Amino acid sequence: MKEKAYRSLVKTISWRVLGTIDTIVISYLITGSLAMAASIGSIEVVTKMILYYFHERGWDKLNFGRTQEPDYQI
Repeated sequence: MKEKAYRSLVKTISWRVLGTIDTIVISYLITGSLAMAASIGSIEVVTKMILYYFHERGWDKLNFGRTQEPDYQI
């Protein structure tokens, strides 16, 4: 079973929102500056969404770890 590209896109966005919040919090704890933390978060949100999307699409092309369930008709 293959995923449609829009499913990968929605998963990409939802994962990045969570990941960016994490990055901003960690950056704030390290730097003590909310401006710096937001700056770091705003840069990484774009780059990591692009990387994740292509990573997800690449994995969708592989059958590694997938099984095909029989199509039973009762």
